[in-house]
Order: sequence, then structure tokens, then C-alpha cells
Amino acid sequence: MIRRLIVSYVLLVGVALAAFTVPVAFTLTAQLRGDTEESVRREATTMALMLGDGDEPSRQALARVARAYADETPGAVEVVSADGTAVPPLPLPAHPGDAAFTRALQQGRSTTDWGSRFVWGPQLVVTVPAHAQGDRDRIIGAVRIRYATADLSSRLWNIWGFRAVLAVGVLAVAAGLGAIVARLLTKPLRQLNDMASRFGDGDLTARSPVTGPQETRTLARTLNQGAERLDTLVASQRIFVADASHQLRTPLTALRLSLDNIADGVDDEFVREDVDQATAEVVRMSRLVSGLLVLARAEAKVSAPEPLALREPVEERLSVWRPAADERRITIALTGDADERLHVLAGPGNLDQVLDNVLSNALEVSPDGSTITVRLDGCGTGGTGADEAVVEVLDQGPGMSPAEQSRAFDRFWRGQGLTGRSGSGLGLAIVKQLVTDDGGTVALRDAPGGGLGVRITLRAVTPRSGHRLRAPAPTQAAPGQAGPAQAAPAQAGPAQAAPGQPSAGRTEE
Repeated sequence: MIRRLIVSYVLLVGVALAAFTVPVAFTLTAQLRGDTEESVRREATTMALMLGDGDEPSRQALARVARAYADETPGAVEVVSADGTAVPPLPLPAHPGDAAFTRALQQGRSTTDWGSRFVWGPQLVVTVPAHAQGDRDRIIGAVRIRYATADLSSRLWNIWGFRAVLAVGVLAVAAGLGAIVARLLTKPLRQLNDMASRFGDGDLTARSPVTGPQETRTLARTLNQGAERLDTLVASQRIFVADASHQLRTPLTALRLSLDNIADGVDDEFVREDVDQATAEVVRMSRLVSGLLVLARAEAKVSAPEPLALREPVEERLSVWRPAADERRITIALTGDADERLHVLAGPGNLDQVLDNVLSNALEVSPDGSTITVRLDGCGTGGTGADEAVVEVLDQGPGMSPAEQSRAFDRFWRGQGLTGRSGSGLGLAIVKQLVTDDGGTVALRDAPGGGLGVRITLRAVTPRSGHRLRAPAPTQAAPGQAGPAQAAPAQAGPAQAAPGQPSAGRTEE
């Protein structure tokens, strides 16, 4: 917008300069041409009067005037008699019979030839007839002045060049003033954009100064009021998440403890089977409540993304999940060209939560003795200047059809894992919400050789000097929730069930 304002301002000044300067320059050029033509014609007419006297003293005086004129001006005088001969003591012209002389001697007409239709040529030629003194009908000769226009051209360049330099200077000043004026005019808009950017990054305290024209002040007040209301709503949602976490999980925990106590005091096999089924449903309900609370926190977007070294939290989460993988002889391999210099933008705990859900799903569908490959790559310019970073998890499970991949991120949609449809259907929905909040993308694809690949693309940054980088934070599940970041993989949580319990792996997709 600033560029457009400057261009518009400069164009306006340019049009004004052209409207006032160009006509003046043309007027001065026409005046210079007219004054020169008049002066040369006047000199030629004076010499023609001297020739018209017809006596010897007049011809001698004409000769002296012609020599003086040639010495003092860039012009040359040519004189011819009525019969086409020379007029002593002046020499005979080089072309005494040309059209201009013929017209002057036979028709008594004066001629003016600038040598070009565009401004003028190399010389101005003025030819006038000389009438006999006392007898205007008798022509006794003709006088011609050839006036070189080099000095006129120099003066013409001065006229136009001065105005061109002046115009360029004025346009340069106009551009500078236009930039200042444009920045002053757009300052309120830049402040609004800065406020909107901070607000979009999760800074709900961002406000815009109420400055500038009436329209921008009104817009700033409206945005600030909307931000205040949104901040209040988000604060209310945070309170709800905290309260709901406590109020919902406490009775579920108490119910599970009661079922465990009943199971310990019952010897009837059928009753124990019913109690185990009820316990499994309570665990699933607890997992579903925890997933909903995590998703609500993700949608609230309560924190802005921060620079985070990618490789360190990935290695930490893999070390947490490897014991569970080792129980089934599943290998978790870390590959890729990303090193400790690659940093990404992620909210506190978001990357840990994303990895936990994706790895849980991969373990759920991976057959015993298979391999889960986690690949880290930097895209764009590479190295610390990468534009994007990719975290890809490849399993060797049954994979998904294109139709299933298109629905995998829907809430409560569950695929068929190795242990059946026992998940909450929120795992990949949470992954997509967290990654999107951090400005990244997540997609599914078929893994080479079979299985499924989850490709997570995050924004990569170059850490600035003095910028504090966030250390990997534990996964922040909903209050009261146990997850892989809080316990070993063998513990029950939203991403992984305890041994013997239904897992919330790919079945949450």
C-alpha cells in the first residue's frame, strides 16, 4: 500500500509538472525561434534597402555591413543582382539560380527556410528581394542570409534540459515526501496489522493504539473491543477445562476403584467377566474425556508457538515409547538429515502430545517384530535456514484406504486396529488441531512397502542471538490426565493403555 501511495503521489506531481512545465518550454522554444527569424529578416531587409540605392557608396557600405555581420554573428550574407550576376565588391553566391533567389527576383517574394519541419535544421536561410529606390515595382537584386542554428540548438537544450533536471529533482523530492506521508497515513493500519498478527499467534493481550483518521480509530476501537470479549471467552473456557477435568475425572476414578474392589471380592467367573467389561468401558470413557479436554485446550490456543530444537524432544519421546515397543519386538528407528541446529515453532507441550498420539497409533497397528521409522528432515533452504521441517512416522501395519485416509482426522472416527475399534476417535483430530495451531500441516500417505505414513510439516526458524529457546516440556494433558509424558508407556493414558487393556492407537484415527 505504501508503494502504491508513493507511486500515485509521484504520478500526480509528474502530471502537474508536465501540465505547467512542458507548455512553458514550448512557448520559450517558439519565442526563441520567432525572435531569431525576426532578427535575421530585419538584417536582410536592411541590406536589401542598401542594395536598392543602386550607387557605388551604397554597395561599398553593403559590403562592409556583410563582412561585419559575418564576423559578429554565425550568419553569412549572399547578394545577387537582378540578372543573376555578382554585385561588386561582394562575390557571386554558390547557387545564384536556386529556387529562393528565383522567387525573390521574379516574384518579389521573401522566403524563410528553417531546414526542417521539426524545430529547425542546421541553418536558417532568409531571402528577401531588393527593390529600386523610388520604384517598388523594379527588382534590382536579392539578399540572402544563411544563419547557423548551432547556438540556437544549445540554447534549446538549456531550456529543456534545465526543466528536465528541475522536474527530476521535484519528482525525487515528491517521492521522499510521498514516502513520509504514506508511512504517516498507513501507520495506524500497520499498528492494526501488528495487533492482528500478535492476536493470531495467540497473544490475547494484544491491543491496537486508537490513532489516525476517524475511520481507523473506529476500526481500532472495534477490534480492541472484540479482542476483550474473545479474551474473556477464552479465559472462561480455560476455567471450564480446569473444572471439567476435576469434576469428570474424579467420579470416573472412583468408579474404577469401586469396580476393582468388586472384582477382588468376587469369585464368580461370570461376575468377574462383567466387572472387567465395565472396567474397560470406564477406562475408555476416561480416555474419551481426557481426549475431549485436550482437544478443547488445543482449540483454545492458549499459547503462542515458540522456537524449539526439533531433534531433542523427538529423541526423548522415542525413549519413552521404546520399552512398550520392545515388549512386542518392534523396532523404533530414527533417521533423517535434521540435526540439533534445526528449530521449529511449536506451542509448549504440543510437539510431545502430537508425537505421543502418532506413535501410539503406529504401535497399535504394527505387527510384532516390525519396524516403525521416524524421519526428521529440513526442507526449503536447508540447514538452519530451512523454511520447513518434516517429522514423518512410517509403520508397517495394514495401512488405510484412500477413503479411510480422507476421514482419519474426523472426530470420533475410528479405524480398525489390531485390537479392534476400542479408541476414542480423537487421537488424529488432536494431532491436526495442535499442528495447525502451530502453523504447520499434517497429512497421511501410503508408506513404502506397505503401512501408513503420517507426515507432519512444521515451520522452521533460525534461532536469533539472545533468543531463549524453550526446553522440551512434558506433554500437558488435561488436568488429572495420565499420559506417556507423565508415566512410562506401560501406564494407562490417552495415547496408550496399560498392558491387557484396549489401546487407543490407530483406532483413534
